[in-house]
Amino acid sequence: MSDVLVSRLCVIGVGLIGGSLARALRQANAVSKVIGCGRDRAHLQKAQELGVIDQFVTDPAEAVKDADMVVLAIPLGAMQDVMERIAPALSADCILTDVGSAKGSVVSAAQTVFGEVPRFLVPGHPIAGTEKSGVEASFVELFQNRRVILTPTDVSAAQAVQKVRAMWEACGADVVEMGVAHHDEILAATSHLPHMLAYALVDTLARMDDSREIFDFAAGGFRDFTRIASSDPNMWHDICLANHDALVKVLEAFSDDLRLLADAVRRADSDFLKETFTRAKQARDAFCQNDK
Repeated sequence: MSDVLVSRLCVIGVGLIGGSLARALRQANAVSKVIGCGRDRAHLQKAQELGVIDQFVTDPAEAVKDADMVVLAIPLGAMQDVMERIAPALSADCILTDVGSAKGSVVSAAQTVFGEVPRFLVPGHPIAGTEKSGVEASFVELFQNRRVILTPTDVSAAQAVQKVRAMWEACGADVVEMGVAHHDEILAATSHLPHMLAYALVDTLARMDDSREIFDFAAGGFRDFTRIASSDPNMWHDICLANHDALVKVLEAFSDDLRLLADAVRRADSDFLKETFTRAKQARDAFCQNDK
């Protein structure tokens, strides 16, 4: 992509996602200037030294001045506070989007701050990331061939939606759209639940009397399954609170199935175990067939 899509991009929260977005847009020649904003000056200085951003400020209101695209790459728990700080400084033609893993709380925060859901808001969520965090972990290819979900509201301006879509497509992403509530239900099952299970498993084992020996003998499967438990605890704390309704529903469903599995093991129910394992293998093989 050779045409400049975004004249002045403001990224609030220059970490893995925000930093990778800036890097990808730079490589695509889709952005003229990138302003970084955050609370940690040393972190922002590092982002500037790495060439991820052109300049930085720690005041969100100053950062968004004259920006035509503002991306909130911050914890969900900080959304409303940051929106309150930037609201008076947003230019008339500015588009506001985010990268949060739960969308209902973002829309609610915007409605509280602006008095109504603004037309210039286009909530978004890139289905990409690693267990690492920070601008040092950011890289250009993070969004290549990965999905980005946009959840426009009923009042989101069509032009704003199209520009946010084009921004992510410039990063190599496959952009899809869905409703806010549907997004939160889907992500509760496919992303939030697996993280809860990984955290819970590691925490359970770590609190056992022989935890040191358990971890010493943990094999590759344990490492693969629990890799995401190395993700940022603060971020996942916020996600749990922001998407609690949908997450509780899927956690309870999984808990019911886990109790059934425990009962089958207790009874040495060979048929139940084999049927469960076979059904799960078939489902995962079908899901991951493109990985082979």
